[in-house]
Amino acid sequence: MVQLSFSSALQRHVACPPLEVEAGTVREALEQAFRREPRLRGYLLDDQGALRKHMAVFVNGAAVRDRRQLGDTVTSGSEISVIQALSGG
Repeated sequence: MVQLSFSSALQRHVACPPLEVEAGTVREALEQAFRREPRLRGYLLDDQGALRKHMAVFVNGAAVRDRRQLGDTVTSGSEISVIQALSGG
């Protein structure tokens, strides 16, 4: 199983509790979360299906490489973290 978690900042806007899912890619894992909470899609993805610029996704602590297709591979035991990226100075 893949562990999927969302930052508390994101949880303030839409219900997205941590999940355990069967998935082979980041996209497959997120699609399962979207089925449970459809509003989550609009917070994470743009109208082309790519990860929004202000969002960050990590697999086992490393930023995903494929922000458009979200095709980064995950395996059983992987941990996916979804957070809102912060900027400023």
